[in-house]
Amino acid sequence: MNQQPRTYNRRPKIKVCGLTKLDQIEELISLKVDFLGFIFYEKSPRYVFNSLTLDQIKAIRHKGKVGVFVNESIEQIIEISEKAKLNFIQLHGDETYDFITELRNKLNAKIGIIKVFRVGNHIQDLKFKIQNLKSNVDYFLFDTDSKAFGGTGKTFDWQILNDLEINKPYFLSGGISEENIENIKLLKQKPFALDINSKFEIEPGNKNIDKIKEFKNLLD
Repeated sequence: MNQQPRTYNRRPKIKVCGLTKLDQIEELISLKVDFLGFIFYEKSPRYVFNSLTLDQIKAIRHKGKVGVFVNESIEQIIEISEKAKLNFIQLHGDETYDFITELRNKLNAKIGIIKVFRVGNHIQDLKFKIQNLKSNVDYFLFDTDSKAFGGTGKTFDWQILNDLEINKPYFLSGGISEENIENIKLLKQKPFALDINSKFEIEPGNKNIDKIKEFKNLLD
């Protein structure tokens, strides 16, 4: 008998990604934000090593520290995850089944794996990737497709998710804002978490804490 995917009717959790400032991170922790995202991708304008060290990230007391990686080596992911005491690894590149399987085998079993799927117009390709990569990951993340890796700040057609078999809890990303949050009600399977970034910034890596607080209040 096929097991039906879980639905999440409660308030989705919140992940704030692209963090670079310790004082803002402390404010977000006090707001009880569920996930803190650190981007370990050198080409990103929010590349965390331009602002913080591994020791500083390690010292952050939070159970939802997420390291974002794009086509990084397994050895580097493991080294950073251990030195920064990460709780989750987010794979935002073209990672294959074999890569994810090897990473899962070598990574600390307590660290969760989030696999990102970039949503464009090729639904059949997306369906294939989901089925092929689901076995060794804990969460999916759906983001807007683009030529460059990383967030675009643009929203894809969320209705596409209603045509997918999503058998993992998932993060929804890509241009989420106060203006479009009501559209989540149209999704058959609700997101486990919302991943917010550029719509809640003053400039890349510099978050608008007041705007995040207002957004969180909308969900509560």
